[in-house]
Amino acid sequence: MPTGSKTVRDIFYDREEKTLSPYAFLTKNTRGRERPIVPCVNRTEFQRDRDRIIHSKSFRRLMHKTQVFLLPAGEHYRTRLTHTLEVAQIARIIARALLLNEDLCEAGALGHDLGHTPFGHAGELVMQQCFSPDFTHYKQSLRVVEKLENNGKGLNLTYEVRDAIVNHTGDNTAVTLEGAIMRFADRIAYINHDIDDACRAGILSLDDIPKELRNVLGTSHGVRINTMVTSVIEASADSDKIRMTDEVGQATDELRDFLFKNVYYNPKAKKEETKAKILLKHLFEYFEHEPEKMPGVYKEQLEYEPVKRCVCDYLSSMTDRYAINLFKELFIPNIWQPPGEI
Repeated sequence: MPTGSKTVRDIFYDREEKTLSPYAFLTKNTRGRERPIVPCVNRTEFQRDRDRIIHSKSFRRLMHKTQVFLLPAGEHYRTRLTHTLEVAQIARIIARALLLNEDLCEAGALGHDLGHTPFGHAGELVMQQCFSPDFTHYKQSLRVVEKLENNGKGLNLTYEVRDAIVNHTGDNTAVTLEGAIMRFADRIAYINHDIDDACRAGILSLDDIPKELRNVLGTSHGVRINTMVTSVIEASADSDKIRMTDEVGQATDELRDFLFKNVYYNPKAKKEETKAKILLKHLFEYFEHEPEKMPGVYKEQLEYEPVKRCVCDYLSSMTDRYAINLFKELFIPNIWQPPGEI
């Protein structure tokens, strides 16, 4: 409970100074936001960022965006939202064990895929073809939190959280160790839950995984995750760098390569992707020629952004089912039936 003139926020700051590693990023040292706001007495800045992300429309839309399997009929396949939650959980475990800033890790994890396109990486490829070869989901995630969310005002997140979001993959490295954890938490999450989903879909069996990888990483979902997480913790303890132990890191990379060959490029898993790409290309061309028909912020920003940029923002924001329904509305005619006829 707060004592004297100290707020709950002050108590959190004191706790970070007393308990976190010398390598941790203390919340009080944040570079802040692009637009200053009045501090909250009950939450730190990174806790506020987490809450802003969770309450955003972009976060809610993740529940209907593809992870690997497009619009799966089964109830237990991952979506972009459940992937995000698994990444956040793994990131917090690693941060807690290394005495780093859990709140910064969690906020970055929850926001890392907000800009992901419908239909997973198939949608990303279409945006690269129709908008720009430089389009990536992680850059789009940054654009969502800086410019598109909150009716064009953005979420006004702290610098460190934005940095963690845009650098969770790709060539650049986050400025904080907490941000660097994101790269490992993301990979650990998707490698393991994609194996789980592929086995559920009958595309893969655990026995298909090379024996030498099973010997290093484990033979079950939980054991593999624990092995990888433990490897990061052991290799990164009392260090200014986040990494995996050599043996587990190499096995993890090889398992990821195995997934690309046997799942991500598997014709059974990706048989609908060609249709999804065609759908998005048609939608892009339509709104490129009819940009005034876009809604809300996507139409409003036409005053100061190129048309293709606005169309890319609109299409990237869509869920799988929204894109499909919009395509049907625009391009598929309804059957005319005279009144009274069956």
